[in-house]
Amino acid sequence: MLLEISDITLLYGRIQALHGISLHVDEGEIVAMIGANGAGKSTTMRAVSGLRPVASGSIKFNGEDITRLRADLRVVRGICQSPEGRGLFPGMSVQENLDMGAYTRRDAAGIRTDQDRVFELFPRLAERRKQIGGTLSGGEQQMLAVGRALMSRPKLLLLDEPSMGLAPMLIQQIFNIITEINQQGMTILLVEQNAQQALSRAHRGYVLETGRIVKTGTGADLLHDPVVKEAYLGVA
Repeated sequence: MLLEISDITLLYGRIQALHGISLHVDEGEIVAMIGANGAGKSTTMRAVSGLRPVASGSIKFNGEDITRLRADLRVVRGICQSPEGRGLFPGMSVQENLDMGAYTRRDAAGIRTDQDRVFELFPRLAERRKQIGGTLSGGEQQMLAVGRALMSRPKLLLLDEPSMGLAPMLIQQIFNIITEINQQGMTILLVEQNAQQALSRAHRGYVLETGRIVKTGTGADLLHDPVVKEAYLGVA
């Protein structure tokens, strides 16, 4: 088991955002979290990445308790997030954004190899490597956010709403790349409003409502679950 979250709670001031969330991600899986806005999906991601402290419960990664570990040290351990809203450095070039993704690394040859891999996955970034990140299109910015996360060579890639604001053709392209990097060995925890795409790609999934997990199962099972279909897929 690569990631194990056990009974975590999380507060925003006096508001409890997570109510005893427990889930796990095995090595090599795509695990999806779906749910309405405010369900606690992105908050769970922030807890895993270390951007928000949990009030109780535990988070283990690769057998190590990282519940109180700083966010930057989690990156060193192998957890990297492509955040909701992309979170680029808008005044930096594509190349500089990718360089920032590798800031914890010192293996120059490995960094060059991973950069070549990112440019192979996203040829558009290679064409725009000198362009300022904030001037890219929405789809290109999403490619850069994922590419920057890959530059840390993570063991676990956290993807938070990778299709947000994208045209349907770009959504398909992004999810094809997610599937491709998973098939190459990357473990992925995915938060996504597009439940159809997320569950069709995921090995397993969790459904969140108001900070609680209310359903879990394989991606295929959840995709065909009548309650999930009605609530999240627009199918009665």
